Parts: sequence; structure tokens; C-alpha cells
Amino acid sequence: MLRGKEMKEIYGSWCLLAGAAEGLGEAYAKALAEGGMNIIMVDLQDELLLSLGAQLEREYLIRTRRICLDLAEAESADRIMEVISETSCRLMVYNAAYSRIRKFMEYTQDELDRYLEVNARMPACLVHGMASLHNENPGQKKGIILMASMAGLWGSGLLAPYGATKAFNIILAEALHHELKSRGFDVMACVAGPTSTPAYLATRPRYGRVLIHVMTPQKVAMAALSSLGKRAFYIPGWRNRLNYFLLTRILPRKIAARIFSKATGKLYPEA
Repeated sequence: MLRGKEMKEIYGSWCLLAGAAEGLGEAYAKALAEGGMNIIMVDLQDELLLSLGAQLEREYLIRTRRICLDLAEAESADRIMEVISETSCRLMVYNAAYSRIRKFMEYTQDELDRYLEVNARMPACLVHGMASLHNENPGQKKGIILMASMAGLWGSGLLAPYGATKAFNIILAEALHHELKSRGFDVMACVAGPTSTPAYLATRPRYGRVLIHVMTPQKVAMAALSSLGKRAFYIPGWRNRLNYFLLTRILPRKIAARIFSKATGKLYPEA
């Protein structure tokens, strides 16, 4: 598996990590910092962000740039690109996401806008910015990981805007994996299943007889880092990959989507 040290050798000494304060972001940060990578840490949770950054600097003797921003605000992209330019950052992990378990008609227009801004517009803008900044040197490796979700593979009740925006990231990464390869970019969508992050645990899923394999953030982050540069689309966890195989290669899509949606409904019967 690639670890922080190998990532530094391939992609340089700085990484942009959006959604860095806790959960998967924290796992990515620690994996990269352990190998000596400096990190541009972006998150809306300022206290957690500042605390984790100080911890990483103290324990791993790296540098951090901690940016407290709301990624739903359009001007946030310009601020982040300024720091990327200042540090010559060549690696980006977009882990930030807006997510709720809710029926579609219960959302406000502002909430729907937030899904689009945080989960779709901002990663697209930052990828475009990175590609524009590093357009001149195709021999120098650049890496981009867009965190997606298995919820983006099939339409499911209670997950409509979340799944739709994660599907956007899967297609964006898969397309750019091919389009930007000649410019020295490794682009990958990490399509994670249930992961024991604070955000996921806060949804209070009720498992009952539903067989769900929940991975740790550390395993997901390490698996994603080790797969960058090898493929356009990666699903961490062999059980998740088996489910993907069964639901895409064995069953018709309409049946697979029905199974996925029914399982989600059983996890959240009160939603």
C-alpha cells in the first residue's frame, strides 16, 4: 500500500484536503502527515480543524495551512486556489460533503443549493483550477481523489440529492482520469460504502437484519491512497466490491436499485 512517504515522493510535499477536520478527513490527514506531507486543511468546523492541525504539526513535524471556509460560498474556490498556487500543491483529496437522510420533498431550496455547491460545484471548480495551474508540466505527477459513495451508483429513497451529487463526482473523475492523463494527472473516484465517521454514526442507522459492512475511516483512506494512479474508480472493501458486482453484473438495474432503496429504508425507518 502507498503511504504518506510514497505519496510525497510521487506528488510533492503539499496536499489539499477539503473536509479535513474529522472522520475520513482526519484519517487522510494522519496517513499523509505520517509520511511527511504538508497539508492545506480546509473545513467549516474551525475548532476541530485548528486542533487537528496543531496535533499533526506537533506529532509529525509537518506544516499545515488551516483554512476555515464554507465551501458552499463561490469565493471559497479562489481562496483555496491562492494557497495551492503559493505552495505548488500537486495533490488534492476532496472529502467535503453535505449529507442528510431525508425525503426529497422535505428539503428547502437553500438545502438543495448547498448539495449542489458543496458536493458538485466546488470539486469541479477546484479540479479545473488545479488542472489550469499545472497545465505546463505533463512530466510532473499530479493527483486528485474525489470521495464519492455507493449511494451514487443507484437511486435510493432518502438519499436523492446526496446520491445524485455523488454520481456527478464518479462520472467527473472517470472522465478526467482519461482526459487529463496526458497532462500528468492521476484522477480517481473513491466510491466508499458505509464508514464509521462521526457524520455517519450521527444518522443512527438501525441495522436489524440488514447486513451492512461498516469500514473504519483509516482503512478507507489508506485503500484510496494506495489505489490512486492505478484506476479511475475504486471501491474500498471486498464486501462492498462483492455487493457492487452482484448488483451491477448479476441483477437488472431496476431490481438492484429497488434492493438498495429498500435497504436504506430499513436502516432509517423513521426518516
